[in-house]
Amino acid sequence: MNPVPAVDSVLVVGAGTAGAAAAALLADAGVRVDLVEIRPDVTALGSGITLQGNALRVLRQLGVLTECLARGWPADGLLLRAPDAAASVVAELAEHRSGGPDLPASMGMYRPDLARILVDRAASAGVKARFAVTVDSLAQDDGGVEVSLSDGSTGRYDLVIGADGLRSSVRRLLGVRLRTRPVGIGIWRVFAPRPPEVVTSEAYYGGPCYVAGYTPTSASSLYAFLAEDAQDRTAVTDAEKIDIVRGLTAAYHGPWDQIRKSITDPDKINYTWAEEHLLPAPWHRGRVVLIGDAVHTCPPTLAQGGAMALEDAAVLAETLTGAGRVDDALLRGFTARRFARVAAVVEASTRLARWQLTQEQGDVAALIGSIAALTSEPA
Repeated sequence: MNPVPAVDSVLVVGAGTAGAAAAALLADAGVRVDLVEIRPDVTALGSGITLQGNALRVLRQLGVLTECLARGWPADGLLLRAPDAAASVVAELAEHRSGGPDLPASMGMYRPDLARILVDRAASAGVKARFAVTVDSLAQDDGGVEVSLSDGSTGRYDLVIGADGLRSSVRRLLGVRLRTRPVGIGIWRVFAPRPPEVVTSEAYYGGPCYVAGYTPTSASSLYAFLAEDAQDRTAVTDAEKIDIVRGLTAAYHGPWDQIRKSITDPDKINYTWAEEHLLPAPWHRGRVVLIGDAVHTCPPTLAQGGAMALEDAAVLAETLTGAGRVDDALLRGFTARRFARVAAVVEASTRLARWQLTQEQGDVAALIGSIAALTSEPA
């Protein structure tokens, strides 16, 4: 006999990777789930995302892996090139299959495609989603949470899940203080056509950028990335965006020469600062629990952000559907199960970024290997 879920009704705030996945898994278990998202539609900042094998493991659990693989681009290696005229190949590395031998090591994917697949998956499980809506207030008692939403509606839920990102409004409403620190690196990302010879992720270290690379996201597309010293780029015009990115890529050749020519649309270029934070345990206050970027974020040096968000969703859903009632001990157990793993990823990702900034010759292989071993174990 399956255990009775610890909750009958849940409000999930934020329809991103963590929120949509958690909503779908809870609805699968018979929980009534409402999902609200402040943005007016299913969108995702950025051009592409790299999902490591441990992320693919959760996508398989959700039943969407086949669709994601059909939309994205699976790969098992990383090509390192020199920033010289010939784009000389320095090394061909086999990536660790952290999801297991039956899954690719990683997959590149267009972020909006992943967002749409996950929201559609939640809807098919019975989740009721509303967009352009967020939480205005929360009032808790021993039995649940009274919620007022920005569209004027109210509701009562057994649990609220704050999966509303880096600047979480749920976190703010709870009065939870969390300092988000810039690492010192700014990242340009560009969505562009994929040259036929690019069949795996490639990275160039050195030159005007800390790293300049690209990852295929489908049979016809890729996302390119360039990491520089973090700068205030808020006033950059569309024309300047194109000039800056093209200028930064001028020192890189090989496939970059073709990619550079295709950089003509400013709407396919975005710029963000790498940041990091980690909320100390516990990740809940009463019957409100935080997951995903609301509690942890880190530079993309290990490409584990999406995986950590998906793992949070899967572990929380398992925790809530594997017990008969929700209480403080149950939610503390959720944080305890996640914290050390997430902390190791945040620390390692941030350390790699700082090594790039300071040009310190740290033991990169050992650090990456330790995280690969950690994430190979099921969450």
